[in-house]
Amino acid sequence: MIGDIYRLYLERWEFFSELLVQHIILTLIAIAFITVIGLVLGMFMTRHRILAKIVLAITNFLYTIPSIALFGFLVIFTGIGDTSAIIALVIYGLLPIVRNTYVGIKEVDPQTIESALGMGSTDMQLLFKVQFPLALPVIFAGFRTMVIMTIAIAGIASFIGAGGLGDAIWRGISTNFPAMTIAGSLLVALLAIVTDFVIERVERRVKKRFLGLVSN
Repeated sequence: MIGDIYRLYLERWEFFSELLVQHIILTLIAIAFITVIGLVLGMFMTRHRILAKIVLAITNFLYTIPSIALFGFLVIFTGIGDTSAIIALVIYGLLPIVRNTYVGIKEVDPQTIESALGMGSTDMQLLFKVQFPLALPVIFAGFRTMVIMTIAIAGIASFIGAGGLGDAIWRGISTNFPAMTIAGSLLVALLAIVTDFVIERVERRVKKRFLGLVSN
C-alpha cells in the first residue's frame, strides 16, 4: 500500500498539487473571514453581556450540526461551489475564536484594568492597549484550533463541488481506490501539521513582542 501511494504521488503529482493549491486558497479565504468576524464579535461581546450569551448560544448550536448536513443545507440557498463551502467553514470556525477572544479579554486581571482606568485610559484604549494584548495567548489558542479544524473540514467541500484535496479522497472512495483516498488524506494531515508549526512560530514571536514571554 505504501508503495502504491508513493507511485501515485509521482505519477499524479500535478493532479495533487492542483488540489493542494485549491485547498489552501479555500481555507485561507475562510480563515480570513473567520478571524475578522470572530475577533470583532468577541471584543464586542465583552462590552455587551446579553449579546455574549446570545452569540455563544448560537455558535454552540451551529457547532453541533454535522458538517455534511450543513454543506447540503447551504447548497439549497447558495448553490454548489466555493460560496457554500466558505460559508460552512466560517460557521464552523467561529466558535473557537469568538469564545477564546471573549474569555481571554474577560479574564484579564481586574487590578490591571483598574490601574489602566486610574491612569485615564478610555474604554477603547483599555481594550486595544491593555486587554487585547494580555489576552493574546488565549486568542492564539483559539486561532490555532480554528485553523486546523478549517483545514480538516475543507476536505468535505468537494462533496458540493468546491474542489480541494477532498476531491482525491472522494474519488478514491467512489472508485474503490484506497491508495487515492489515503494519498489525499495524508496531504490534508500534512498541510495541517505544517500550518500548525508555522502558527506556533508566529505565536512565540507575538508573545515575546507583546508579553515578553516564549511558550514552551
